[in-house]
Amino acid sequence: MEEKLMKKLGSGSLNFESFFSEKALGMKASEVRELLKLVESSDVISLAGGLPAPETFPVDVIKGIAVDVLENHADKALQYGTTKGFTPLRLALARWMEKRYGIPMSKVEIMIVAGSQQALDLIGRTFINPGDVILVEAPTYLAAIQAFNYYDPEMMGVPMDDEGMRVDALEEKLEELERKGKRVKLVYTVSTFQNPAGVTMALKRRKKLIELASEYDFILVEDGPYSELRYSGEPVPPIKHFDEEGRVIYLGTFSKILAPGMRIGWIAAHPHLIRKMEIAKQSIDLCTNTLGQAIAWKYVEEGHLDRHIPEIVNFYKPRRDAMLEALEEYMPEGVRWTKPEGGMFVWATLPEGIDTKLLMEKAVSKGVAYVPGEAFFVHRDVKNAMRLNFTYVPEEKIREGIKRLAEVLEAEIKALRT
Repeated sequence: MEEKLMKKLGSGSLNFESFFSEKALGMKASEVRELLKLVESSDVISLAGGLPAPETFPVDVIKGIAVDVLENHADKALQYGTTKGFTPLRLALARWMEKRYGIPMSKVEIMIVAGSQQALDLIGRTFINPGDVILVEAPTYLAAIQAFNYYDPEMMGVPMDDEGMRVDALEEKLEELERKGKRVKLVYTVSTFQNPAGVTMALKRRKKLIELASEYDFILVEDGPYSELRYSGEPVPPIKHFDEEGRVIYLGTFSKILAPGMRIGWIAAHPHLIRKMEIAKQSIDLCTNTLGQAIAWKYVEEGHLDRHIPEIVNFYKPRRDAMLEALEEYMPEGVRWTKPEGGMFVWATLPEGIDTKLLMEKAVSKGVAYVPGEAFFVHRDVKNAMRLNFTYVPEEKIREGIKRLAEVLEAEIKALRT
């Protein structure tokens, strides 16, 4: 069978590439996904992926809910649903967001999507024309860059520090673009426990960002996949909490607070924006997985979500602490890192002159993997940084992985200085 397959793949003179669209020819695989394939079957300690720990999946609760849904709601759960989503789930999420974040919300402001990744594509499809100016954090979520780039915008990065996006730098960029006669269409932020940097935007900056959105007339996309994973510090309201004009599109997901395999997320936005994105979604998948939506509805409505979040937090906190302690203990002089109060990631910055993408092979040979930082920048112009994940592997492996990584970095820094 394998011989026949290899013969089929290697035979013929058909030029497959000639059939692909220009868009398809320009597509590139996710570097994170490719990296995960490289290390998944080896004994490498992977600090690379952004994977939740399977131990946090509420398997027994899902089993019980699934039985209940199939016994009592199968007529709806196994049927086509509306594109906007399963109405009971939308109602439950609207109530949950109002209770949790103080955001007045109704079902007409909620649309269910196949994970917040689909939401990013829908935003690109609905709002971005070729050449539109889009501003993102530098660094920012890699898959957001990929999703938006498909629609050919002019994307630019805004620098960050330990308090998130620097809104002073954003304001300067907005002023500069206005002088050039360019309008910013969208600003994208992962405001809380940012991916990849792990930092959280300060409250003062959130309020200023809303003011700038109104002054310069742009839509703000607030991605909040990690906001419930807080291990220390005080909660900060989402930017959406301060939105009085309907300028903020908030993205939520069950991937980190239920299970990523459910592929259930949601968009919370002004009904006018929701309606247009609903129309855009109709040509993609008609409706999100209805069975999964029904399970998610029960999960929220019966209070499982509120009970489960503290359990996830208690599970991940020791892993976050283990990584920060190991970095402090093992990392050589010249390496800096963020100290996140929650989320899944630490961002490490190395001395200038070290290229973490080139260094990756040495790290893997020593039994540890990370994600090179350049992938998280629009122009790939920062080479000396890396993203480290602390949620997937246990504490002892985190410590050992950081120790191995520190040995690789120490040798590289020593070589750089000689």
